[in-house]
Amino acid sequence: MSRNVREETEQPTRTPRPWLMLALGVLGQASSTVFVSTPAFLIPLLHTERGLSLAQAGLLASAPTLGLVLALIAWGALSDRIGERWVIASGLALTAAAAVGAMFVSSYLALGALFLVGGMAAASPNAASGRVVIGWFPKERRGLAMGIRQMCQPLGVAIAAISVPLLAASAGIAAALAVPAVLCGVSAVLCAVGIVDPPRPPRRAAEGEETHPQAAWRPYRETSLLWRIHVVSMLLVVPQFTVSTFGLVWLVTELHFGSLAAGVVIAVSQFAGALGRIGIGVLSDRVGSHLVPLRWVSVAAVAVMLLMGAASALGSVAAAVILIVAAVVTVADNGLAYTSVAEIAGPFWSGRALGAQNTGQFLAASVVGPAVGALIGWIGFPLAFAAVAVCPAIAAPLVPRDRELAVVPE
Repeated sequence: MSRNVREETEQPTRTPRPWLMLALGVLGQASSTVFVSTPAFLIPLLHTERGLSLAQAGLLASAPTLGLVLALIAWGALSDRIGERWVIASGLALTAAAAVGAMFVSSYLALGALFLVGGMAAASPNAASGRVVIGWFPKERRGLAMGIRQMCQPLGVAIAAISVPLLAASAGIAAALAVPAVLCGVSAVLCAVGIVDPPRPPRRAAEGEETHPQAAWRPYRETSLLWRIHVVSMLLVVPQFTVSTFGLVWLVTELHFGSLAAGVVIAVSQFAGALGRIGIGVLSDRVGSHLVPLRWVSVAAVAVMLLMGAASALGSVAAAVILIVAAVVTVADNGLAYTSVAEIAGPFWSGRALGAQNTGQFLAASVVGPAVGALIGWIGFPLAFAAVAVCPAIAAPLVPRDRELAVVPE
């Protein structure tokens, strides 16, 4: 038997606990999110005390996200080749190294370059940790597990929001960067020690025998299922980032909320959205489908964006409630789509497919700020919110039906 066949047929020497795998996946993903989020919370310091323009500070803050977009598919392809454990651990270690390097540079060009490289490294848990969770949880519990995993982003942002501005103001940029450096370094060690790669079926049972059906599966060539889910997710990013990006300014400028009151509403909406991801995951387990709830979420997103458009005329209390509901609905699709992509792609393509899924979402998110901002400036908040409802309306009929999954090999 060839070396490649031996590697592919090798099974894990340990039987892991699924909840431990989930915890490690959440830890790795949240730690990388702290790094990616940290530069955005350095903008006030860079602008007011270091003299950078908002455009220059914003460019520095966007460097990690650009790195994510550039590297997601490559990390996914590598995880398909060598497994998830070392992809996650090495990516987190490189992220920690980039954060440490950024602590000791004085040039903003070097700082931006390290943010870019760190963002590229931080893409590894995005591309690989999802399959660690999916691979060790049975199908009927994946919705719950992936709902919990999808809390990584708000958790990471919350950690950065609490720690980075305070440390930056009191002790400078280097102290603030110590937060992602320590978190990513510790996570890299724990993931290297604790993660067990989910088993993959062998491509061939033995030399010269038939290729395994999943090894021969080419999901992007043989079906449109993955393409459609990628497009659906990109369309659903538009209302999600519209609410998260412009919700605060809408409350303050359009509805005349005080800054503190508006901040409380946004904080509640983020917390509710994180819980909503778990709730929709549990619902998908109950109905036995990730695609049916994904279609429901698309339709619900149309409704909440139309309500956002009408909320200005309904009073401040109603508007706050509608914003919270919109925040819950517009983030609910992430785990459903992510899990569907991994299951359709299969064990030999899931890394690349999940990398492509995240890449499309990040690209769509990068367009929302300037495009929807310009739309608001042109026609105002109510009509702009109503116009955004067109995106989930287009997405709903594109969601595949469960019967179309019959082409996917078991």
